[in-house]
Parts: sequence; structure tokens; C-alpha cells
Amino acid sequence: MTSGSPEPSRNSRRERQIALFVLGVAVVLLLSSVTWFGSDRSGWGIAQLVVGLVVAGVGGFLHRRATTGG
Repeated sequence: MTSGSPEPSRNSRRERQIALFVLGVAVVLLLSSVTWFGSDRSGWGIAQLVVGLVVAGVGGFLHRRATTGG
């Protein structure tokens, strides 16, 4: 019973789940950084934004790699 498209391997699914988890962490970092700006700690807010953007970039790279199979 094949549906025409091969089912992704377990490693591919795991890689995609890890990528989505990393992207979720990035979203939390980016959204919660506003609390630093609200408490007059702009330096920490900027640092958290930078870390969130880097983590989002890594998560995007991992997701693209998991979905393209390479």
C-alpha cells in the first residue's frame, strides 16, 4: 500500500522535529526579549534579539536540510 510518495525515514522525521524545536526556541527568545526593554535593560534585550536571530537562522537551515533530504 504505497501512496506514491516514499515515507520519510525516521532520521528525516527526527531532524525535522529538532529543527522545529530550535525554531520554537528562537520564537520564544525573540518574543520574550521585549521584557528586557520594558525593564530598562536594553543591552540584554539587544543581546537576546541577536541570539534569537542566530538560533532562528540555525533552525531554518536545519529545517531546509531536513525537508530537502540533503
